[in-house]
Amino acid sequence: MNDLDSFVINKGTVSKAEKQLGAKRPKLNSVTLIYVPLFFGGKHRGTIMGPAAVRVAELSDRLQGMGLVIHSEVEIKIPAALGWKSCPAPEPKCVPEIVDVCSELAEAVETALNNNTVPITIGGDHSIAIGSIAGASAYYRKRQEEFGLVWLDAHGDINTPETSHSGNVHGMPFAVSLGHGDPRLVNLGGFAPKLNPDRSVLIGIRDLDPEEREMITMSGITAFSMRDIDHIGLGRVSELALSAIGPDVSGLHVSFDIDVMDPDVAPGVSTPSPGGLNYRESSLALTFLAETELVRSIDIAELNPAFDVKNRTAEVAVNLAMTCMGSRIL
Repeated sequence: MNDLDSFVINKGTVSKAEKQLGAKRPKLNSVTLIYVPLFFGGKHRGTIMGPAAVRVAELSDRLQGMGLVIHSEVEIKIPAALGWKSCPAPEPKCVPEIVDVCSELAEAVETALNNNTVPITIGGDHSIAIGSIAGASAYYRKRQEEFGLVWLDAHGDINTPETSHSGNVHGMPFAVSLGHGDPRLVNLGGFAPKLNPDRSVLIGIRDLDPEEREMITMSGITAFSMRDIDHIGLGRVSELALSAIGPDVSGLHVSFDIDVMDPDVAPGVSTPSPGGLNYRESSLALTFLAETELVRSIDIAELNPAFDVKNRTAEVAVNLAMTCMGSRIL
């Protein structure tokens, strides 16, 4: 028996989870767009242009073309670049600046959820997830409800200051949300952890630091590598991911790092890794999530127009955001 066979037996049948997911609340048709041009979390400044590129690709207009309502568009201000240049190493870089940005983002996400809208956070590097997950977690925590996380990424983003080789915070947000790392980030919003590891799934990993492998194994999250996807297919992995999260959640937070896709499909990212998802696989995974009608908050992270070709990756990001919100062929 291989590990995936054991997983299916231990977690129960997918069909039961799929039948129950999405039964608690009606599908939402209102969206809050939150633009966070954060670049302090990584070494490439080009992510500051990510939100602008998505606007050029007409995200707002195309969501409205689906019949969705844009409730509001929120701009998160980023501190001056001077702080980025002076960040010390090897300590985690720019933590005070990231705390400020993510605190404002957490408040915006929680407010959007309270307004019965789906917050779509457009980055910016993936350290934005520290704020967006904090906001979502605060929302569910106050209601004594559980939520699930689906994190799609080529990388684990589950380093801590002790394991990171670079000190870049965009390699730490998953760990931070699980309660590990710099206390200033971990305790954002006044509570920790933000996630239940048993409700958290990582899909698409293929480029991990050695310490991240151990962290993933010990964390309790469910992880699917590209090997798993190649072996059983993205559709089956998506089903298993939903089964792992379980049927009794009140919502899903989807954190989509564009570098989970192959750089031939999405070249405009800061840390490309060959052998990633193609466009159809990415669309299929998000279609499975959308069909639960439980997607309540979304991140689109690591879009770097400085490395893009004719805004192609931004166009892909917009198409995938639409898929996550329920866009269909038929």
